[in-house]
Amino acid sequence: MARRGAAEIATGAVILAIAAGFFAYALAHSGAAPSGGYPLHADFDSVAGLPVGSDVRLAGVKVGRVITETINPETYLAEVTFTVADGIRIPKDSSAAVVSEGLLGGYYLLLQPGGDSAMLPPGGRIGITQSPVNLETLLGKFIFSMTNAASSGAKNGEAAPAGTKP
Repeated sequence: MARRGAAEIATGAVILAIAAGFFAYALAHSGAAPSGGYPLHADFDSVAGLPVGSDVRLAGVKVGRVITETINPETYLAEVTFTVADGIRIPKDSSAAVVSEGLLGGYYLLLQPGGDSAMLPPGGRIGITQSPVNLETLLGKFIFSMTNAASSGAKNGEAAPAGTKP
């Protein structure tokens, strides 16, 4: 009986060690852990889908991470603070865009360097930004325009496409 109890205790200890390993991995990759580099800022109309901890990439290579997202109560813009690796300098006329990894993928912040010889200092602000493209909005606009085209064609004496009302 004592032998069985020792095996159960050992099994429980192994499970707890594995759970602790998963917890440490999740904490290290959640964005909660501090990352190196210097901070930069950018303002966006929307940062929908870009969570804190998302990658900051330059030419497809991860160079930093999003560290905060706040709303400016005066401009109603989303203010994003992110880091860039210490060895990488960003020109002042660079741009930042929130882009998707794919149709079903997450979002990341893409830096597109400009041609200015002056570089952004730590704490600097990128002035040219692009918010993420909302797929649902684009699809809705497409359907609306197709409906309008079908109905205006039918009013001009053209045959309406099958399944539409003139």
